[in-house]
Amino acid sequence: MQEEWNDTTAVAPTADGGPAAEPPTDDAADRPALYGRKVMSFVRRSARLDERLQRAWDTYADRYLLDVAAGEGSLAVRDDVRIDAAYVNDTWGNGHPLIIEIGSGQGENIVAAAEAHPELNFLALEVYDPGVAHTLLLAGKRDLNNLRIAQVNAPELIAACTDGALAEVWTFFPDPWPKMRHHKRRIVQAELAADVHRALVPGGAWRIATDIEDYALHVHEVMDGLDGFANAGGVTVSLPTEHVGKGNAEDAAGLPHADFTESERFDGRVLTNFEKKGLAAGRVIHDFTYRTVSAE
Repeated sequence: MQEEWNDTTAVAPTADGGPAAEPPTDDAADRPALYGRKVMSFVRRSARLDERLQRAWDTYADRYLLDVAAGEGSLAVRDDVRIDAAYVNDTWGNGHPLIIEIGSGQGENIVAAAEAHPELNFLALEVYDPGVAHTLLLAGKRDLNNLRIAQVNAPELIAACTDGALAEVWTFFPDPWPKMRHHKRRIVQAELAADVHRALVPGGAWRIATDIEDYALHVHEVMDGLDGFANAGGVTVSLPTEHVGKGNAEDAAGLPHADFTESERFDGRVLTNFEKKGLAAGRVIHDFTYRTVSAE
């Protein structure tokens, strides 16, 4: 989410735990996205938990928080982790379909979905301590048995999923990285899409939502031409065909526009406080549903 930065991938912090340095700009313009280090879609900032959230962590972490990280404080996934049918049975105690939410934020959406659908299993991916703790709190209060949380880098966890392990993947209101030079850090990328496609069951869906017009254009550019995914939307929207950044977003209305296909609002997404704020600010919500299809 843009205000709570719920995306799950980022510039690694400095060795002393301080914030990451700004990425190089002009002299690195022609370098590959992964030049020298991983390009992440979040900047990890430490945040002290208040008493209520610390109590929730202490009470519920053993029940809900998966032990999949490479080490204490690490967001990397252990090399031996494989999310497959056997893992689902061992972890959730059943063989129900598994849905993963990338960047679950405060947990409002995935907790509501898990409560409404006990016939499904859910896994929340979130890197920030307060978001994880709040999700633990909500899940514990509702005594949910079909929800787990992993505090790891989302693309690594998706890569650890075996073929057809997932029913759906959700990515709602990811960090927009509004500066033009940071667009490469957006979570929706072709590399992640390839892993999502492999991990989804035939006909499975990657559901995406954003309230940032330029991010909507980015999603179309990444996803609409990919083999193996079909845009399952039925709504026509008009978007600028050129990108804008934080400094020139006001120019978008004067740019050339074209029609794109998107989806109706996903009924399975609750109206969170974050989405309410976006609507109140006059932003349009863009929903996408991309389903896996067999290669021709």
